[in-house]
Amino acid sequence: MENSPSIVKDFLNYMMTIKGKSKNTLKEYFYDLRLFFRFIKMDRKLTTETDINNVDISDVDIELIKTITLSDLYSFMSYVSRERDNNANSRARKVASIKSFFNYLTTKARLLEHNPAVELESPKIIKRLPRYLNIEESKMLLASVSGKNRERDYAILTLFLNCGLRLSELVSININKIKNDTLTVIGKGNKERTIYLNKACKSALNAYLRVRPVEGVIDKNALFLSERKKRISNKTVQYIVKKYIIAAGLDPERYSTHKLRHTAATLMYKHGHVDIRALQEILGHESVSTTEIYTHVDNQQLKEAVDSNPLAEIAAAGDEKNEP
Repeated sequence: MENSPSIVKDFLNYMMTIKGKSKNTLKEYFYDLRLFFRFIKMDRKLTTETDINNVDISDVDIELIKTITLSDLYSFMSYVSRERDNNANSRARKVASIKSFFNYLTTKARLLEHNPAVELESPKIIKRLPRYLNIEESKMLLASVSGKNRERDYAILTLFLNCGLRLSELVSININKIKNDTLTVIGKGNKERTIYLNKACKSALNAYLRVRPVEGVIDKNALFLSERKKRISNKTVQYIVKKYIIAAGLDPERYSTHKLRHTAATLMYKHGHVDIRALQEILGHESVSTTEIYTHVDNQQLKEAVDSNPLAEIAAAGDEKNEP
């Protein structure tokens, strides 16, 4: 976040210290605002740079920001859609970043009298059913684990599939946060939550802890370690998951670490009959509306619902196949 204008740095500090936003969220805010101001400078011909990715925004100040209008905001949204091929989800994130920034300048920093982003609308997002592994595919994935780090890798997959952890949550697990059958993780917004470990999780963790390195460990409290005996990285976990998805004969283009979170949530709801509010707590969702994507029903459930109708066995007149 170097070379960003002080006004953006102040905003990011506010979002971190007051709003408790995560590092990943702060990065997204920064990237979105950086691109926005680069676009403004090129659109206003305030730079001689021809490549938008190289435009310096360190000189952006409140005087320039005061000249930004709603029309400028929509021009930017048109640009990212047309020139950068941003989908609705990406554009919606940029809208959220811009609205948060201008809201901060207007209501908190009080540097603006008028907020040009008030009327900025977010693109309509079509909610798609989350992809997930069924029970047999999940078993195939676990059965594919082998090799030098099999205990570690098996524990990683087991926690994903049983607890519905986010990637960042799994990587940040500390040993001292595991107590008997519970695990404490730090979720979005640095919010702490407790996750209960079932038999499979406890068994996988115990097997891994028996072989987890002790000597020469750099991050001594980190649960999952890399080959260098440091806390395992997001990238390494993504590589591990992809490796076993391929080994299990599954499509690596369809499934990822986040799809394993979808799998845990869907299987808990579908087969465990977990209440939507309980599922919200397990997954660490701030809003129950986010959790509702897991309440989808599949085609078999729809067929069973129709077949269960008490009138389902009554045959039409003249239907010889169903006559007594």
